[in-house]
Amino acid sequence: MASASLQFFAFILALFGVFGDITATLLPNWKVNADVGSNIITAITQMQGLWMDCTWYSTGMFSCTLKYSVLSLPVYIQAARTTMVLSCILSAFGICITTVGMKCTKLGGDADSKSHACFAGGVCFILAGIFGLVPTSWYTREIISNFLDQTIPESSKHEPGGAVYTGFISAGFLLIAGVIFCTSCFKKQQGAWIYPPKQHHFPSTEQESNAGYNLKDYV
Repeated sequence: MASASLQFFAFILALFGVFGDITATLLPNWKVNADVGSNIITAITQMQGLWMDCTWYSTGMFSCTLKYSVLSLPVYIQAARTTMVLSCILSAFGICITTVGMKCTKLGGDADSKSHACFAGGVCFILAGIFGLVPTSWYTREIISNFLDQTIPESSKHEPGGAVYTGFISAGFLLIAGVIFCTSCFKKQQGAWIYPPKQHHFPSTEQESNAGYNLKDYV
């Protein structure tokens, strides 16, 4: 019962990780630059994401521009696009597979099949967490290095946006869920290895008695 509840807790974490992963991929605020002029009315917030760049004015206007050209983008943005999409796909596969392999569901067949499905779903979550952690770390490193570079003007420097933090948290949820699912599948097998089933050895007295009876017949 405890293992089933632990798997259910991991499944909830995985759901939060999947939703956060998709949200972080689509949000335009991976890096933010606030340009405040002499008057607060002219304040402008520029946001850059993986797929679009947006500008928000303090007057309430909001405009976005899609990034159509892929080859003109920096390498870290191209890598972030690819890895975040792979993370979303793997986490979605993990949700489908673990739904079949969880102990609290009636899908997946016998216990061994459900255990294998649960382990496969956990591996998908771990890979999705790694694919989500790599682009967010790389993107954050680029933002910090540009911010500390003295040759770059202040107007061109940015800070990490909400999408980066969402990506970090989602990757952590997916990694924790994947580890829980993978470790919960080996508890029963480990117990079977430590305490092997007892083999019943029948005494051979009956055979000896039968052999003796047969010898008496020949006397």
